Amino acid sequence: MAAKTIGIMSPGDMGHKVGEYAMTLGPKAVTRAVTALDGRSDITRMRAERAGLIDLGNLAAVADAADIILCIMAPERAAAFADQAIAAIGGADNPPLYVDCNAISPLTTQAIADKFGAAGLPFANVGIIGSPPGGAVPTRFYASGELAPALDFLDGDGISVRQMGSDIVRASAIKMCYAGLTKGIMTLQTSVLLAGEMLGIYDELAAEFEANQNFHWQAMRRRGPFLSANAGRWSGEMDEIAETLASVGLTDKMHSGAAEIFRFLDSTPLGRETPETMDRTRSIEDTVKIYRAALEGLRAAE
Repeated sequence: MAAKTIGIMSPGDMGHKVGEYAMTLGPKAVTRAVTALDGRSDITRMRAERAGLIDLGNLAAVADAADIILCIMAPERAAAFADQAIAAIGGADNPPLYVDCNAISPLTTQAIADKFGAAGLPFANVGIIGSPPGGAVPTRFYASGELAPALDFLDGDGISVRQMGSDIVRASAIKMCYAGLTKGIMTLQTSVLLAGEMLGIYDELAAEFEANQNFHWQAMRRRGPFLSANAGRWSGEMDEIAETLASVGLTDKMHSGAAEIFRFLDSTPLGRETPETMDRTRSIEDTVKIYRAALEGLRAAE
């Protein structure tokens, strides 16, 4: 594959790691990774600098420089940003391939793809499953669309690219179904633990989980204290999953409820944490007590 410049929009927790990984693939794959940081937060700027991304200022400059743009951001921003990207890419001499990598429903994906098609601009879809590149297990990039094979250069130790064919929405579909279980169950686990704390039976409930639902109990202890750092963007993902389930005739209520749980977690004091600043020594018991205080405050204000 010819040398490429890859655009990362935006360099959040996942995006900056993807850009950093791409530059480890050697000059035959990626020569540089660029982004646009005008108006972005200090933490986003810190992540971009840490990953070695080059700041070109604005999206138009990224569109001019990049061969491929990976859009990785909160799902509720995907549609509006796609409109901005169409305007910017449409003015480029050689329009880059725009790849929507967001946690959005097949319906949202199709609507965005239709806009790119109407503008005559290249488009592909990726559903990202797993933690950012750099962990023990490669991040899975499920890719779909006629132009998705252009992403095979990313396949390596950090990212496993898995082609799903020409149907543009297939990558979004697997992301929605997978996250519907994994993140959906996180909200269920948090809810029952918090209910147990509110009802005064937390210790007995925890002992029962440990004895007879140990898989879930260990997962609660391992990840439960840290959900709030991502809860703000995961709430939008739950909305997209709710839409996905409704589109095939299933109820959307489970994941609409999951979205509300994540919004509550984001509203607590722990919602101000980021993956970089979270207190990794905090226990699930300490976490549930913080959630209880926040919930009692909300109930008192009603």
